[in-house]
Formats: sequence, structure tokens, C-alpha cells
Amino acid sequence: MNKTKIICFANQKGGVGKTTSALNIAACIARSGRRVLFIDSDPQGNATSGIGIKKRSITGSVYDLLIGRMKWEEAALKTGVRNLSIIPSSMNLVGAELELVDENDREFKLKKALSGAEDKFDYIIIDCPPSLGLLTINSLTTAKYVVIPVLCEYYSLEGLSQLTSTIKLIKKLYNPEIELLGVLINMFDGRLNLTVAVLEEIKKYFSDKLFRTPIPRSVKISEAPSHGMAITDYDKNGKGAAAYSAVALELIQRCEK
Repeated sequence: MNKTKIICFANQKGGVGKTTSALNIAACIARSGRRVLFIDSDPQGNATSGIGIKKRSITGSVYDLLIGRMKWEEAALKTGVRNLSIIPSSMNLVGAELELVDENDREFKLKKALSGAEDKFDYIIIDCPPSLGLLTINSLTTAKYVVIPVLCEYYSLEGLSQLTSTIKLIKKLYNPEIELLGVLINMFDGRLNLTVAVLEEIKKYFSDKLFRTPIPRSVKISEAPSHGMAITDYDKNGKGAAAYSAVALELIQRCEK
């Protein structure tokens, strides 16, 4: 079997569509027949509820993995999408960084907890919290690839610069294999001059990493999580589903070339 592709979606700036993109791309990869494990490492738990998992029914979460209380096999749940499983988030993750701060090898807790998962899955997708704390560092230490979702706003350029610097630091200190897989434009509206101007600026620095298909602004994409569904189920013939399917295909091609 090919080595499992572990990809984290990261951006320390909130509100950029990071969780929505991670979840929808994971669902598209699963629909291609590949086995996918989604790790909801964001204490907000939006991906967990967004794929239809009832939080009150959760018996194990990423928190239990990080503190060594549970193995990944015990915490993983099947979703309504074929080939897609999830290790859910829980509110306990809020305090995880404080609990882990004095632990030895605290940056490697997630990596160790997922040992053996590569035998069961083709892809592991990790949704990071919108910060550069210990949860995100654990995700970056575990992953081979990083996808950075951004908006076409000037603040996004600053966030991109900060995160790429962080990736270089993680590469130096903890994970020499990690690399930037791609930059994904979210909530794209080509009618706005600002959008076009910022996109051109991003292309100057990340032209070879930019995914060809931007994700458009779409009410359907925003509605889908409230129904506990991926966009490919909620509005399978819509422009949002088409865009995410195209990005997922390009991502697979980049990982499996």
C-alpha cells in the first residue's frame, strides 16, 4: 500500500473557511474510494457537528488521544459519507494545551497516538484550531503536507507569511518531512477589485502552490454544516460541490504523483 498521506489544514486567522474546506475535501477524497480519517483538532468542534456527529453521543475525542486515555481505534467514528471516519473534537481540548505543557515530547503526542492508523487509511486529514498553539504544533509535527485556506483580503497575506515561517520552524525543530502542499482561495468573488488585486499578490509568491480552482462564495456551502452534510451531499450539482471536487482531485494528484 502507498504511504498514508497526512495533511493538515491550518491558518491562525479564523473565519477563512478552514474547517469547511478540510471537511468537504476529505469527503470528496473519500468519495473517490480512498479511505479517509478526519481528525478534528479544533476545540470548537465545528467539523464534528458539520458532518452530522451528535456531540452528546461522543465517548472519545482527540483530547483522549492526546492525554493517552484512549487509542485512535476506540475514538474513531464512522460518518454518513462512505470511507470517511472521524475522531471528533470535544470541549476538553480547550484545556489540553495547559495539561500538556509540562509533558515530555508534548509536540509529538498526536503523532504517537495515531501510530498504526496508516495501516488502515489512505489519507488522514487534520483540522487545526485557528491559532499557533500546542494543538496546531502537534498537527504540524504529525503531517507531511499543509494546506492553507485564505481569503482574498490583505490580512490574509500577513497570515500566509506568518504561517509559512512557522512551517519552516516546525521543519527545522520537529518534522523535517513537512511541506506546503497548497494555498486554497476561499469565498472567491471575482467581481470585486480587491479580490482580484489580492489574488494577483498571492500569485507572486505562491503561484506554484495555488490550487487552480478557487472556492466561490456560496450560501449552500454555508448551509451544509447546519444539516450535518458535506456540500457534495447537500447540493451535489451546485458550484460549491464542483469546486471542492476539483480541488480534491488536484490535491490527490499532487500527493500521489
